Amino acid sequence: MVGRIIQTLDCVAEGAAWLATREPLFARALQQVGDLPLRRSADGFGAVLSAIVGQQVSVASARAIWARLEAAGLTDAGAMAVASDEALRAAGLSRQKARYGRALAQAGLDFAGLRARPDGEVVAALVAVPGVGVWTAEIYAMFALGRADVFAPGDLALQEAARMLFGLAARPTDKQLRVMAEAWSPWRSVAARILWAYYRVAKERDGVA
Repeated sequence: MVGRIIQTLDCVAEGAAWLATREPLFARALQQVGDLPLRRSADGFGAVLSAIVGQQVSVASARAIWARLEAAGLTDAGAMAVASDEALRAAGLSRQKARYGRALAQAGLDFAGLRARPDGEVVAALVAVPGVGVWTAEIYAMFALGRADVFAPGDLALQEAARMLFGLAARPTDKQLRVMAEAWSPWRSVAARILWAYYRVAKERDGVA
C-alpha cells in the first residue's frame, strides 16, 4: 500500500505541524529554521543515476560530472547501457561508477511501476541493482517519489542533527536513528527535512558551514 505522497509545500507544512505537536524539540527546531523546502525531483533512471554520480564526491564535483554526462548525451538508460569505458571516464566517472551506471541502465527497472509499489518494495527493487545502496534508495523514495513516511537513517547529517537537537551523548547509529524515527511516522520524510534544515542552521551558527 502506498501512503501519503508529498506533492506541494502545503503537504510539507502539514507534516511539520503534525510533528511539532508531538515533539516539542521539532517545534523548537522549526522556529529556528523557518519554512521547509519541498525537495521534489523527477523520478526515473536519471534520478538514480544522479545519486550514483554523487556518491563520495563533493556537490560541486557531482554537478560538474553530471553536466559532462548531459553534454555527452549519457543521462538516459539507452545511451548509458552501451556507453564505452572511455566515454564515461571522459565524463568524469570512475571505473566503478561506470559499471554501476551500466548496471542500472541494464536492470530493466520499471520506474513508472515503482510509483504504485509500497515503500519497502521500492527500496528492495532499487538496492538489488549494483551500486544502489539503502541510502540512495530511501532518498529516491523520499524526493523522486514524494513518499511522506520514508527516512534515511544512514545519512550522517541526519545522525548529527539528531544528536544536537535531542542532546544525545553520541551520534546515533543507523539502527538507533531508525528506531527513533518510528515515533515520527507517518511524516518521517518531513522529520528528515527538519533535521537537515536544523543541521545547516546549527553549522552556520557554529561557523562550520
